[in-house]
Amino acid sequence: MMQLFHEVSQQSSRITTERYSTSFSSAIKLLHQDLRTPIFNIYGFVRFADEIVDTFHDYNKPDLLARFKVETYKAIAEGISLNPILHSFQLTVNQYHISHDLIEAFFHSMELDLGKRAYDEAGYNEYIYGSAEVVGLMCLYVFCEGDTALYEQLKPSAKSLGAAFQKVNFLRDVKNDVENLDRMYFPNCDFGNLTERQKQEIEADIQKDFDHAYEGILQLPMKARFGVYVAYKYYLSLFKKIKKVQPQRILEERIRIPNYGKAFILAKAGLRSQFNIL
Repeated sequence: MMQLFHEVSQQSSRITTERYSTSFSSAIKLLHQDLRTPIFNIYGFVRFADEIVDTFHDYNKPDLLARFKVETYKAIAEGISLNPILHSFQLTVNQYHISHDLIEAFFHSMELDLGKRAYDEAGYNEYIYGSAEVVGLMCLYVFCEGDTALYEQLKPSAKSLGAAFQKVNFLRDVKNDVENLDRMYFPNCDFGNLTERQKQEIEADIQKDFDHAYEGILQLPMKARFGVYVAYKYYLSLFKKIKKVQPQRILEERIRIPNYGKAFILAKAGLRSQFNIL
């Protein structure tokens, strides 16, 4: 009956992904069937940690995160946890031999969110690595399915894709970050007086990440390529929409891609895939 416990735990991670991110869950479902569950397992783990630092304001967040971290490593070491999210995550970590250094860097960035309110350039890059780039690398372990040479080859592009996603999230969520969380991730920026030039500099940096990530997507194994490409196109479309708006509007509303827009992106990506012109 242990298999039933595995399945129930992994369903919890899948449901978590579906409820928190329709974009990511729909992209994950475009991966080969072999890859979907482990990627859901990674997202569920990342989502829960992020919720602790961003949402649980009425609770002792440092204590919750510290306990979650201890329980994560204990689950990985013992190969089991009664927390279904951690149980499913340890299954993926142990199956694909995901480096514990990536997990440690992720927790470090989550710990920064508990107290740090502004970043210099070095701190910003450190946070991006731990909060986003390592997540891309965890997923790359799954996509490469044990091919360490391919992992090393695609590692820089995977980091760029994670960074691009995170930086777009920062622009999209700046209203909530500033008003509700009192955070400013972009170095040397005052979002109360964000200039068009500052916004363009941020966007130029993000575009470089997208361009570098695209090169890696084209080299991914076929089992992973289309699903990752669709996620890339979702975020690239959101980025292009953000680029068109004035800096002040970012402070006033959360820019989104409507569902019909996502459907169009998926249909167009599917057509390009059929003709092998990603």
